Amino acid sequence: MPTPRKQDCRPLSVIITTFNEEVNVGKCIESAIWADEVLVVDSFSTDRTVEIAKSYPVKVMQREYFGSAAQKNWSIDRVENDWVLIVDADERVTLKLADEIRGILSVRPRAHGYYIRRKNVVLGKAIKHSGWSTDKVIRLFDRAHGRYPNRRVHADLDIDGDVPTLKNALLHYTYRSFDQYFQKLMNYADWGAAQGFREGRSAGFMAIGGRPLWRFFRTYFLQLGILDGLHGLVICGLQATGVFMKYARLWEYGVRTRLGQDVELPAFDDNVETWERPGARANRVGR
Repeated sequence: MPTPRKQDCRPLSVIITTFNEEVNVGKCIESAIWADEVLVVDSFSTDRTVEIAKSYPVKVMQREYFGSAAQKNWSIDRVENDWVLIVDADERVTLKLADEIRGILSVRPRAHGYYIRRKNVVLGKAIKHSGWSTDKVIRLFDRAHGRYPNRRVHADLDIDGDVPTLKNALLHYTYRSFDQYFQKLMNYADWGAAQGFREGRSAGFMAIGGRPLWRFFRTYFLQLGILDGLHGLVICGLQATGVFMKYARLWEYGVRTRLGQDVELPAFDDNVETWERPGARANRVGR
């Protein structure tokens, strides 16, 4: 249920990036509609995502997807306000988190950016272990002091200064079915392999065989995934599978290159303006 913003709060823009999120986008928008502006940036969905988003009082734009970091940087440059909250379509801003954010923005914020913890829900169960209990991401920030680095996957905001952690968490409905999560896992594996290949990395026996085993051992035993029951076993197994696929794909790229074959990578955004902060861009143009 939307709650009004305190009149003395600094204005806030919320960014939601989407692709085929008709299942999630409505509830995600409803959890953030209390903000001064909500911008939905869609990657040309083929389902009803855009139709549903346009039924709410939000701005909707579309752009080709070059990775999460590129999409979010592009979006940051198109909102009206300096303070930004980024929410993925499968996340929800709870009322307590909304109140905490409004409290921070009602006075002079003591930092340029804030970590927000995520409460991960898998098939109706909140996961308390499996490496997810410490999950947190920088999502609330002053856009003049933050930018995503040029990476296709696993990029977190670079923020000037210290980054405190908020008390309340985002709800993250990351796994609603095996098909949905496995496709997500494979996408991240392919993107991670492509990132590594562009950086000149290679994969051998230890990477392909050792890293997946270590990921499973670490998450299931050291990080107590075993206490999450069968949910934990499946999660830890899938994460290890994703690691295996990433390095197996990276190995394949290397083999095919040595055979003289062309390797087709997912598209990357190589536009320098996507990765520069606005101040640096203005200085470059002014020279």
